[in-house]
Amino acid sequence: MRAAALYGTAGSLVLTAVVAAPAGSAQTPPGWAERHGTAIAAERAAAAGIRFGSCSEEQDTPGSLQCGTVTVPLDYARPDGARIRLTVSRVRATGRDGGRQVPRQGSLVFNPGGPGASGMYFPLIGMVPEWKRIAAAYDLVGYAPRGVGRSAPLSCQDPKLLLRGPSRAPAYPSESYKKERVARAEAYARGCLQRSGRAIRHYTSLNNARDLDVLRAALGERRLTFMGTSYGTYFGSLYATLFPSHVRRMVLDSAVNPDPERVWYRNSLDQSFAFEGRWADFRAWIAKHHSVYGLGRTPEEVLLNYERARARLAAEPAGGTVGPGQLQAALRQAAYYDDHWPQRALALSAYLKGDPKPLVRQAGPYPDAIEEQENGNAVYTAVECNDAPWPRDWRTWDRDNTRLADVAPFETWDNAWTNLPCAYWPLPRRRPLDVRTSPGELPPTLILAAERDAAAPYAGALEMHRRLSGSVLVTEQGSGSHGIGGGDNRCVNAHLDTYLLEGRLPVRRAVCAPRAEPRPVAPPRDGGRPAGEPPTVREAPAAPRYARPDTSSATDLRRPV
Repeated sequence: MRAAALYGTAGSLVLTAVVAAPAGSAQTPPGWAERHGTAIAAERAAAAGIRFGSCSEEQDTPGSLQCGTVTVPLDYARPDGARIRLTVSRVRATGRDGGRQVPRQGSLVFNPGGPGASGMYFPLIGMVPEWKRIAAAYDLVGYAPRGVGRSAPLSCQDPKLLLRGPSRAPAYPSESYKKERVARAEAYARGCLQRSGRAIRHYTSLNNARDLDVLRAALGERRLTFMGTSYGTYFGSLYATLFPSHVRRMVLDSAVNPDPERVWYRNSLDQSFAFEGRWADFRAWIAKHHSVYGLGRTPEEVLLNYERARARLAAEPAGGTVGPGQLQAALRQAAYYDDHWPQRALALSAYLKGDPKPLVRQAGPYPDAIEEQENGNAVYTAVECNDAPWPRDWRTWDRDNTRLADVAPFETWDNAWTNLPCAYWPLPRRRPLDVRTSPGELPPTLILAAERDAAAPYAGALEMHRRLSGSVLVTEQGSGSHGIGGGDNRCVNAHLDTYLLEGRLPVRRAVCAPRAEPRPVAPPRDGGRPAGEPPTVREAPAAPRYARPDTSSATDLRRPV
């Protein structure tokens, strides 16, 4: 039975489905119980709604942000069983675009990626100029997915363990180091079950998609307007496959590859290969600005200086906290977002010239953020390990990553260590859903992709475009920042605005010229923070751009793709 037939808005249609395919019937199709459970949960949520009120004081948010909760089943096959609450945030549509009054178009629900990232601060994006037209027409809605923040949070280890000393992160690990990391991965996987219990098996991408439908109903929306970035594009595509008739408009920004054969092990290998190209882009930019940073006139010279810094940090960590692993984690952020290029290059340059303070400030530990980081790591691990089969034999991981590291050493092994707990996951794994829709089944959707995105390689956007019938792909040529909608590219933003505000898309595909490269930042004369340097994690609210977490380093507050 098609999902669209089960998820009508009328209660009588749901009851008809119950009669047609009762639980336990020999004719019950696979996944029927979860589909039926989602319909029940959505009906209850529509009746209850969300009671929005002021947000908690510790969130330190402007008065315009409202918070509430929505209740969802822990296990959709048992909608009357255990339930959990997801936290939700909202800023109402302003109703004004400049001096012009505009009609409200409903709620725009956003997910920033992960698994493990929270979108609770997303509604504040309406204060940014590039988002004001969208904020005029839509209530901006963010939420913390299951397991994240206060939404039935998961944990896999004591957060204090993330404050252990500087890490090595060798690009070509020794056999003894590999054995050490295998043991840590096994212990981490066991810790997830010990600290979070067997309920952790219900933290999956499919349940994230089902939660999204319950949230839609709780918001009073007949059809969903959704924007997902990074991993958010994956369970957005699951939603489109499960509930095509419930989609109004959908933006998939920095789309990951939904091919079941690549979820998630092969996607991880693809990502590591793509990072090498992005790391080369960053080094080429540094070389172009040798007069500012003095790190080399060619990418090869920049690489030599990077290796010099790694060797020096291995011998004596900067500030006692920043070793080669922390340096690599900080520079990996630059591979995600080119607006990090100026201040990361400046920190590397200053360190090699005898001033470690900028590097410690950017790459050192943030003790007040470790609980959030540990929680994000736990959700990432649980969802990705539950979602799909992973190789269980260490020899497979060793073979594949050793070969890949020969051509892409920058990210390969670090990425492997992040995912290795899935080889020892103590719970059953599922087969990924085959994402695809037929012509006319799904409203036209907008896919955004940067051609040199490393976190979500461009081939994934092409595959997403192929699988979602009627979708349109907008490509930012020659750029590699992760998450491009509402950013610095006016061409991309014009397509985003036109689609969300008017429902219009290009005929098939569109291409936007790359955004301008970042400008270099010169060292400050007074020793303070350089002009144009973004604030540290401790000073900045959560932004709707995330990448992958690192269970080996307390300084890398990335979120997974």
